[in-house]
Amino acid sequence: MPLPGQNLKWLRAASKEILEGAQKAIDRLDMDLVEKLIQMILESKEKKIFVVGVGRSGFVGRAFALRLMNLGFNVYFLGETITPAAGKEDLLIAISGSGTTKFALTASSAAKEIGTKVAAITSYPKSPLGDVADLIVSIGGRTKVGWPKEEDYLARQLLGERETLSPLGSIFENNCMVFLDSLVVELMHRLGKTEEELRKLHATIE
Repeated sequence: MPLPGQNLKWLRAASKEILEGAQKAIDRLDMDLVEKLIQMILESKEKKIFVVGVGRSGFVGRAFALRLMNLGFNVYFLGETITPAAGKEDLLIAISGSGTTKFALTASSAAKEIGTKVAAITSYPKSPLGDVADLIVSIGGRTKVGWPKEEDYLARQLLGERETLSPLGSIFENNCMVFLDSLVVELMHRLGKTEEELRKLHATIE
């Protein structure tokens, strides 16, 4: 049995890579496009905002939708049974690292057909989702598009044949979570909201 704290080289290396990767992703953001996203969200304050994402991107999307709700937005996560109909001038925020996720792409295409604005958060601006979106915010990070073909993951690490230590699409979702949490803080201050005001809109039946 290893002693506590020993033989954790993969954990230490991965955590360092994740933190450094998130910082790089934020540093490389096109802040003009981020500002446009902020304006789209603020302009939807009295309308409806829909968030869509699948898998881990869905977890990130749900967390973002929760914070928008705490800020007083009329927000829904697509796929839930209580989601209302979208209309013109509403906003759909689609999260997909690859830009090819079927549900996110189908939802975005349907939204565009009825006049709903579409903002995409993806690592691949030149993707089917990017083609549909009115606005694209590109977040760096390895997605399922870059998954290794080699089944023996650890063997790839030992041979140095890797893009990242994190498996599957984790880097994109990690970076996206950092970005969206930071975006919430920006929105919070622009709206003049305090943490106490956000807490009042948080769930009390849990």
